Amino acid sequence: MSIKSVFVIAALSLGSLVAALPTTGASKYQQFELAKRQNATTPAMNASGLTDVDILQFALTLENLEGAFYAQGFSKFPDSDFMALGLMAADVTNLKSIATTEQTHVTTLTAAIAGAGFKPVQPCTYNFGFTTAAAMVATAGNLENIGVSAYLGAAPLVQMPAILTVAAEILTVESRHQTLIRTLAKTAAIPSAFDTPLGVRSVFSLAAPLISSCPDGSNLKITAFPALTLAPMPAMANSTTMPVGTRLTVMGSPAGATNCAFSNGGAPGGTIYVTFENGGCAVPQGVAGITYMHLTSSAPQGNILTDSIVVAGVQVLNVS
Repeated sequence: MSIKSVFVIAALSLGSLVAALPTTGASKYQQFELAKRQNATTPAMNASGLTDVDILQFALTLENLEGAFYAQGFSKFPDSDFMALGLMAADVTNLKSIATTEQTHVTTLTAAIAGAGFKPVQPCTYNFGFTTAAAMVATAGNLENIGVSAYLGAAPLVQMPAILTVAAEILTVESRHQTLIRTLAKTAAIPSAFDTPLGVRSVFSLAAPLISSCPDGSNLKITAFPALTLAPMPAMANSTTMPVGTRLTVMGSPAGATNCAFSNGGAPGGTIYVTFENGGCAVPQGVAGITYMHLTSSAPQGNILTDSIVVAGVQVLNVS
């Protein structure tokens, strides 16, 4: 998907951005002008080489995916299929409200990018692979978790406070989506005290398998990590969570892998490293809730996960 090559963020006109936003939301963005003045000396790029427009394009890519996911799912499955899962009519209404807010996110980000003078990325063709309403709800839970982690991971890269504010406003709603789905699925609504940031490349590695193709100019210049595939665990087939100590066996032989890295918001440094041996590793103490697993070539001091040490990834784990 096309994050445009590096732009000069100084060209970003927040005045134009405000003018391009829907009238009903314009008043809440008046703070942008103050933020622009306060942030006048911000450099064009962060250390990762991304501009704020690049980050907005990436966010729009994810919102396009989520918007299409809900549109396709609710078109495919009638309300009765969701009610057969034990949901009440009001629950189905609340679940459908997620689709409405995702489309609003798409509209807002599209207007922001276009108002800054750039062409927004377009929706792609997707392959979500759901065949039942239950599978759709389960996938929705993962997508919303990934969305929260994506916005958290991008936050330190954003330079302009005005754009960071918009991202934060979307992030909190994505988190509400996550909690609603977990509640409807009768799993722990708040599985841990912290959510987990996830880097841009890791997020793309999770989204890429759902994308069949994109229009010209809408392919992000990001390479997914080599896939990390875990062997099935039959004893846990009917469970949505796994306990600490669960042995995870990796399929294949990823070259250069020395450690399993378990990223979780509550872990010191953000990630706990376990030796990768005999083709796998066990879920360590110190992680809970949504946890992301990578294979790495080292266990760095400070426990900070960087793209340069990732050998394969990513798996999403729900640790009880």
